[in-house]
Amino acid sequence: MSDVGAERALVDRWHGLLACHAAVWGALERELQSRHGIGVSEFEALEGLAGCGHDKCRAAELAEAVHLSQSATSRLTARLERAGLVQRAMCDVDRRGIFVLLTEKGRDLYEAARPTHREVLAEALPRTDQAVGI
Repeated sequence: MSDVGAERALVDRWHGLLACHAAVWGALERELQSRHGIGVSEFEALEGLAGCGHDKCRAAELAEAVHLSQSATSRLTARLERAGLVQRAMCDVDRRGIFVLLTEKGRDLYEAARPTHREVLAEALPRTDQAVGI
């Protein structure tokens, strides 16, 4: 294959991945919003907190889990806190550190939304043996 052909194939795979991401994200956004009143980012944050393995998660760890910048994660955390889904707490050892804790309301919402999330993923994600352009 020529360099131009290889480059075109690479770009086509990239565009296929972007199209798949946009389609799955859009399907998740519609269903999570209509059934549970939250968006994908909110769900991903709740899932990150539910799965962090501790009672609390460092804000920096949450940013990594949701694939957002620290400032975007801070805004997301503030929205979740206003909704009563999470609480923020200062680190006792390092006063610069902030922990995010999942509230009972947040855990309940996560548990209610998780089946919707998994259902949409099962319907919208191509099987790896069927993935087009990836």
